Amino acid sequence: MTDRTAFIVVTHLLGVGHLARMAALGRALVAEGWRVVLASGGRPNLTVQMDGCELVQLPPLHCVGADFGTLLMPDGRPVDEAYRARRVEALVEAFERARPEVLITELYPFGRRSLSDEFEAVLQCALAQHPRPAILCSIRDVLNPPSRPEKAERAQARLAASYDGILFHGDSEVVPLSASWPVVDALIRRVRNSGYLHDNNRFIENDGRDGCDEIVVSGGGSTAGLPLARATLLAAAELPEHRWRLLIGHGVAEPDFTDLVASAPSNLIVERARPDFPLLLRRAALSISQAGYNTVLDLAAAGVRSLLVPFAEGGEREQTLRAVELERRGLARVIPTSEIDGNRLAHAASTLLAEPRPDWSGIARDGATRAVRWIDTFAGQAAARSTGLDRLDAILRRGEAMQRTFRFWWRDDDAVAPSPALDRLLGRAVARNIPVALATIPASTTSELARHVERLDRVDVLVHGWKHGNHASVGEKKAEFGAHRPVSDMATQARQGLERVTDLFGDKAVPVFVPPWNRVTPELVSALPDAGYIALSTYQRRKQHCAVPKLLQINTHLDPIAWRSGGGLVDEAELLDRLVLLMEQELAAEPGMLEPIGLLTHHLVHDGWIERFLDELVYRLLASGVVHFVSIRELVAER
Repeated sequence: MTDRTAFIVVTHLLGVGHLARMAALGRALVAEGWRVVLASGGRPNLTVQMDGCELVQLPPLHCVGADFGTLLMPDGRPVDEAYRARRVEALVEAFERARPEVLITELYPFGRRSLSDEFEAVLQCALAQHPRPAILCSIRDVLNPPSRPEKAERAQARLAASYDGILFHGDSEVVPLSASWPVVDALIRRVRNSGYLHDNNRFIENDGRDGCDEIVVSGGGSTAGLPLARATLLAAAELPEHRWRLLIGHGVAEPDFTDLVASAPSNLIVERARPDFPLLLRRAALSISQAGYNTVLDLAAAGVRSLLVPFAEGGEREQTLRAVELERRGLARVIPTSEIDGNRLAHAASTLLAEPRPDWSGIARDGATRAVRWIDTFAGQAAARSTGLDRLDAILRRGEAMQRTFRFWWRDDDAVAPSPALDRLLGRAVARNIPVALATIPASTTSELARHVERLDRVDVLVHGWKHGNHASVGEKKAEFGAHRPVSDMATQARQGLERVTDLFGDKAVPVFVPPWNRVTPELVSALPDAGYIALSTYQRRKQHCAVPKLLQINTHLDPIAWRSGGGLVDEAELLDRLVLLMEQELAAEPGMLEPIGLLTHHLVHDGWIERFLDELVYRLLASGVVHFVSIRELVAER
C-alpha cells in the first residue's frame, strides 16, 4: 500500500491525446508505487488504458473543430453555469478525498483558459492543504502559441503564484519550448525536460495480418479528421494497386461514418479507430495522419514512412509546428490541410512508397520514466518545504513562550533608477509597514530614483560601492573593493560614493557602506570611518559588534537567490533551515547581543517564484506577532 498520491487533472476537448498522455504518465507512476487519481473532464474513451489509475469522470465537455471557446455538454448544447458548477464540485470533492502529495494540471495555465474556474478551484484547495503538495503543470512538446503577449504574461504570473515546476514532455534538441511559446529565464528555470512520453501500452500484439503493406490513414479521434478521410476516398481510387485502411475516430458521428463506408472504393477498408493502431503502423507500408503528439510517437515507434496532414483549423498551430520540424529532420513529408485533395494525396503517397523507411531513432520515447523521477524530486522538495515551515512555526511559538521578539531588517541591493521591479518590492514593504534600506550604486544612481523614493517614509538609502565594477583577476571571486588596487584609490571612491548619495537623497542617505558582492579588503574597512561612514554591511553573521573602532557592523543573512546556479529561487527548504538556525542562535544569545536577522534581496533579478517566497515568508513572520522589522537608521542610532 503506497502512501504517495498523485492527482492529475486533464480535459481533452477534441481528440484523446491529452488524456492518453496523462494515462501513460499515471500508469508509470503506479508502476513506481504511487496511487494515481486521474480526473478527466472530457468525454469517456474506451481506447485509453487506465490500468492501475483511479478514474474520476467529471461531467464531460467537448467542442467542435477548433472552437475551444464554445464548450458543449454531451447533448450538444453549450455548457451552462449549473453544469460548470457540477464539474467544479466533483473535482474539488475528489481532490479533498485524495489529499495528494502531488497535483498535476495538464496544459493549464498555458491553455484551457476557458476552464480556469475549475483549475483555480483545485489549485486553491492544494495551496490550502497542509502539508502543501507539489504543484506541477504538464505540457506536451509543442503548445499553441499565445495570440497576444499578455496571455503568455498571465500564464507565467499564474505559474509563479502557485506552481513549483513544469514537466515538458518533449525534447529540446528536437523541438524546444521556445519554438511555440515565448520563454524567459524565469520560466525555463522551472521547466524539467522529461523527453517524449509515449503510451507504449497501446501496442497490443495479435496474430492478424491487418495493416501489412497497407496505406494506413488516421485522422484523430474527432470530426477534425473528416477532410482527410474524404480526400482518402479519392486517393485510394487513384491507387487501386495498393490496399488502404482508413480509421475513423469515435468522436465522428455515425451518419458521417456510414457515408464514408458506403463511398469507399473496393481497395479501401473503412473502420472505427482501433486499440491496436500502433501495431497497424508497424506493419504498414505508409502512414497518412495528422501530426498529434501521440500519433507522431506511434510513428516513431513503428519507424514507418509518414505523410503528415497537420490539423490547423481555427488558427491552431501546434501540429503544423511539429510537422514542419519533423519534415526538416527528414522524418516525414507534410501537406497542409488547406491544400489536401485526393490527387495530391495519391501523388505524395506514391512518391513516399518508393523511398526507404526513415530513421526515427533520434526521437527518444522514455519520457514517462524520467517524468516520474522529476515528480519524485518535486514531491520530496515539497515535503521538505512543509517540514521547514513547521520548524519555523515552532520556533516562532518558542519565541512567544520566552517573551522574545525577533528583530529583522531588510536590505535591497543595486538600485539605480525607478523600475516596475523596484515598485513591486517597495509596494510590498510599504503595504506591510516594513522599512527597507536601498543600497544604491553611486556612479549610476539617477535623480529620478531620488525623486521616486522621496515620498516614502520608511525607505533609507545606503552606499553600494562606487560603480559595482569587478577588479578581481580572472578566476578569482568578484570584488570591487578587494585587494586588487591601492587602498587610497578605493577610499577616495568610497568617500565620493557617500557624497553623491548624500547629495541626491539628502536626509534619506545613511552613511553605511555596502561593498558589491559583499567583499571588502580589511585595509579599506579601516579607512571607512575617515571617509565618513558609521557602519559596514556585508553578508553572514558578524564576528564582532564593530568591524573596526567607530564602524558598526550590521550584516545580512538570508538571500533567496540561487546565484551559483544562474539565478532563481534557492531551494525553499534550505532557506527555511537557514532561517530557523539564525533564529535559534537568537534565542540562545542574550537579548540584543546579536544583530537583527538581515534579509538581502536584489529586486532587479527577482522572478515571480522569489517574490512569492518573500510574500509568504514575510506574511508568516508578521502574523506570528513576535517579529519586528527595524530600519537601518534605528540600528545605527542604537550604537
